[in-house]
Amino acid sequence: MKILTAAEMRETDRVTTAMFGVSALQLAGHAGAAVARFVLTELPEARSIVAICGKGNNGADGLVASLSLAEAGREPHVLLLGRSDELTGLPAEMFRRSQPRVPVHELTEEAQLAEPWLAALFARADLILDAMTGTGFKPPLKGLAARMRDLIAPMPTPVVAVDLPSGWDADSFAYEQEGAVRADAVVTFTAPKLAHAFGNLTGSATKPIVIAAIGSPDEAIVSAGALRWTGSAKRITEKARQADDNKGRHGHVVLFAGSHGKAGAPSMASLAGLRAGAGLVTAAVPDSILNTVALVAPELMTLPLPEDAEGALDTEFFGDPLDAVLRKKTVVAAGPGLGESPGAAALVHALLDRVQVPLVLDADALNILAQDMRRLRERPHRDAQRVILTPHPGEMARLAGLSTAEVQGDRIGLARRFAREYGVTLVLKGWRTLVAHPSGTVAVNTTGNPGMAKGGSGDMLTGIVAALVAQYPEQLEEAVEAAVYLHGLAADLAVREGDEHTLLVTDVLRTLWRAFRFRAESKDGYVWWEGLPK
Repeated sequence: MKILTAAEMRETDRVTTAMFGVSALQLAGHAGAAVARFVLTELPEARSIVAICGKGNNGADGLVASLSLAEAGREPHVLLLGRSDELTGLPAEMFRRSQPRVPVHELTEEAQLAEPWLAALFARADLILDAMTGTGFKPPLKGLAARMRDLIAPMPTPVVAVDLPSGWDADSFAYEQEGAVRADAVVTFTAPKLAHAFGNLTGSATKPIVIAAIGSPDEAIVSAGALRWTGSAKRITEKARQADDNKGRHGHVVLFAGSHGKAGAPSMASLAGLRAGAGLVTAAVPDSILNTVALVAPELMTLPLPEDAEGALDTEFFGDPLDAVLRKKTVVAAGPGLGESPGAAALVHALLDRVQVPLVLDADALNILAQDMRRLRERPHRDAQRVILTPHPGEMARLAGLSTAEVQGDRIGLARRFAREYGVTLVLKGWRTLVAHPSGTVAVNTTGNPGMAKGGSGDMLTGIVAALVAQYPEQLEEAVEAAVYLHGLAADLAVREGDEHTLLVTDVLRTLWRAFRFRAESKDGYVWWEGLPK
């Protein structure tokens, strides 16, 4: 799924009408009906509904939604910001169609907002539809719209935004938009815009944002930004396995991880690799922690790594013994809990020099890389070797030689440049984790929640990425994107059953099977961009 600018969205609508014969009237009709369908499905208890409609096309969508809700037996009231005789084009036509089924109250001056009848209307409302401004709007809100925003801000009534919460700039990359209307859910159309991709539109990581198809064919949707959604890649995991399947078809992951006293990270990463579907997983860990790691699952294979007298990895291993371990492996992963001893550094450098299958590097392996980036740029098998790096912002800052603030200030540009320069797939974690590829394409992830902000989440992701790449080596880009999406989705499913504060990293494995079963495109015709259906 492509992510569009406001201009690209307007062009999509124009092309849909000019070249594919879907009229603007039909598009508006489908959009309004989609909003009503969402309300009926996700908020079935909402009987009394107040729709606040502007005089533009967003208001037209609100009028259609109100009419559809009235036909479904609900009790909508429209608050029109302006006079009905001022409406032209689509809004005028949709106003005509809504009459007399939908009561419309025309608000022409701010003094009307203090009238008792309006307070009474809001007091009995079960739901507010925000259809004041949409994709074409540029902040700030003014006049009646701004006063309406302030009026509904303290109300406990849920708000569903039509297209965007009024006051948001569709082309904004910002996390927050000052002066925007609050929203508890968003229903947008055709394709996500930049604000849907990067803004915290609902003030939460788990409230619903859905995208409804309203008639634009894929051929009409064109984006120059090379931005796409990780959720689209999950389709590679949705094909049933063959009836005569065997473990050899799903890859063998070897994970080099752990150090003296640090068995948790390799345990979590290894178990995640197994749970995410790899045919075989071998945990190569220091001998002193091998028994602890081996107990994580009987399915896990282990390999002891020799240690010196101080408990650090023995560099003598990195000759012929290492080559023997790498033989017949599908994916190599390294880093969780590894430490930064000379032996650990020698291991990471040896893997860069010798591994010709996909190589996943995280945690301490990234910090080792950051000390000499030339090794990554000039690795001997660069043309054939696919390297996947999974840094959090602090690790990314060390890799790029920047401050964390600089990383966060240009996440997309930095991720794209770095992936191209070093020929790697980069998973830059954080709010809206990015997956950047050497081609310049960047995928945006919309799953995950604050409960994941605990030690071990990255280790779990390393295992899931390695497992997906092992199973789909010919679709590496999609495999990495799907892994990031599934990791966050499993956490969202776990939090739905509990709470963000109490989420354990290992709870993600408990719900990972449900994430694999989840279909982002619902039977009601929505794509669940963020959040989960009831």
